[in-house]
Amino acid sequence: QGLLARISDLLLCRWTCRNCCQKCFDCSCCQTNEDEVEILGPFPAQTPAWLISSQNEDKDGDSDNTISELPPTLQDVSPDRRRSSSDASRSTYSLTRRISSLESRRPSSPLIDIKPIEFGIIGAKKEIVQPTILRKTYTPDDYFRKFEPRLYSLDSNNDDMDSLTDEEILSKYQLGMLHFSTQYDLLHNYLIVRVIEAKDLPPPISYDGSRQDMAHSNPYVKICLLPDQKNSKQTGVKRKTQNPVFEERYTFEIPFLEAQRRTLLLTVVDFDKFSRHCVIGKVSMPLSDVDLVKGGHWWKALVPSSQNEVELGELLLSLNYLPSAGRLNVDIIRAKQLLQTDMSQGSDPFVKIQLVHGLKLTKTKKTSCMRGTIDPFYNESFSFKVPQEELENASLVFTVYGHNVKSSNDFIGRIVIGQYSTGAPESNHWRRMLDAHRTAVEQWHSLRSREECDRVSPASLEVT
Repeated sequence: QGLLARISDLLLCRWTCRNCCQKCFDCSCCQTNEDEVEILGPFPAQTPAWLISSQNEDKDGDSDNTISELPPTLQDVSPDRRRSSSDASRSTYSLTRRISSLESRRPSSPLIDIKPIEFGIIGAKKEIVQPTILRKTYTPDDYFRKFEPRLYSLDSNNDDMDSLTDEEILSKYQLGMLHFSTQYDLLHNYLIVRVIEAKDLPPPISYDGSRQDMAHSNPYVKICLLPDQKNSKQTGVKRKTQNPVFEERYTFEIPFLEAQRRTLLLTVVDFDKFSRHCVIGKVSMPLSDVDLVKGGHWWKALVPSSQNEVELGELLLSLNYLPSAGRLNVDIIRAKQLLQTDMSQGSDPFVKIQLVHGLKLTKTKKTSCMRGTIDPFYNESFSFKVPQEELENASLVFTVYGHNVKSSNDFIGRIVIGQYSTGAPESNHWRRMLDAHRTAVEQWHSLRSREECDRVSPASLEVT
């Protein structure tokens, strides 16, 4: 209320009048005819009472303002109401007019231009600081996304061979050509594949690659529809020729739409009686690229296969153990796609079952011999007496032979199930049998070579 208070208001408060040193909302010289107020900065913490009263008047006059904006025909209805609305509109403050008055009066007000303050050390050398490069943090997915799986696959040259013609493939690999045909029978719903002939097959090469093993090959062809490689067909073996003529016809019972999603794979194999058969080359053709109903004949150049040796076949077994009787029951159900041991009539396969306790051979049994087939059906059962306390030390050795009258039987393949199993599938079958007493457990097993079984299973070394 005194002089010092007014001087402090003049110096510190923006709402002080420069003419009368009083509050702007208390003096009369600062009030304009239109009740305009100059706004030079943010409002103080507490809004003045005159501004609150003006806002209340604005809320009360909203309804009156709408009437003042009506057309003249509607405004003539109530003169008294029009007069009150004009008085209310005169007392309200328009934000637009306040901002425009702010822009017009700003030059007359003292404004302070504050520049940024720079801090530094006197005499210090200015160093040029290079901006740091923001390195991207890679997640494991980013690293694996850069890999190209085709570069690491065994058949990584498939993309290159797709762009080559048959003549270029033949000159590059020199594995010969294969003549075959396909056609789908809509009446009987099966696919017909005819293997006709092959020509210019390469002569067999010894394992060290230094010299030729013999002058001619003994080729045959395996046919399957990928991705199913188990249910395959096989032609007869042609003796000592590089230009075999097969002329054999095979059917695959498969729906037409499913056949269009398959890929025909023809593999030319060289028969070897004294070792595993060697793959000469292969031809693959997606059936979606051809007209199956119309059919057709093709000469295709053979390309190298990632599988250098033919599989030995598969064996379906069933195991069952009876704890009360102490009996281990074994069922030899069937085998399929066994390695062919006889060049003329396929094979005469039989299965030998041998029980080994620890490292001692105790019992040997065998199935009957199936003549002239590589897909034999046995359905024969055998029972071995094995006490429950000796079961954990027992091993069953299954060996498939091809019967030979003139000499010793031809070895085809072997597996061991039990204490000294030859692999994870065999161990899994034995474990499942132990967990399921009195219940037969069936499983397919892929046959292994004698060398592989001897290397991983001591029980294989104890049998002949």
